[in-house]
Amino acid sequence: MQPAAHSSCRTKRKGKNPGEEDEMDHLNGNVVIFLFPIAIIVVVFTFTGVVHWVDSQRKEREAFYKSETLRRVSEASGEGAKATLELMHEDERLKRIKAREGMKIGGLVNVGVGVGLLIFLHELLPGTAIYLCGMIPGLIGVGFLLYVYVLAGPVE
Repeated sequence: MQPAAHSSCRTKRKGKNPGEEDEMDHLNGNVVIFLFPIAIIVVVFTFTGVVHWVDSQRKEREAFYKSETLRRVSEASGEGAKATLELMHEDERLKRIKAREGMKIGGLVNVGVGVGLLIFLHELLPGTAIYLCGMIPGLIGVGFLLYVYVLAGPVE
């Protein structure tokens, strides 16, 4: 018979009682599962806040430069005041055109989503009237288009 060999395990547990490291191994996966979505949410909202802040700074700077330019042009001469008024009217006209074009695109997108939803829900759940939910975005799109082409006044 051979003499008893000394164990290489310094704690002399020999796998009977798990150590702290062994107990923590199964928690690492759970911690990552909870921390990863939290980190993603924090990153998304931080990015959104920074983008909004940068955009507001840009708009503020543009408004300041525009007001300074208009002030200098209007102070220059009598013709400068006329040019300033024409520039302001042209700016307003371009804003109205841009808003109207945005409503046209929004109306077309909503009509497309409504038609797609009608078809999808009709095929997904045949024999039920749930497909009529597609009418909601479709009618919103029709309302946008009706406003743009019928109710809104002309852009001068």
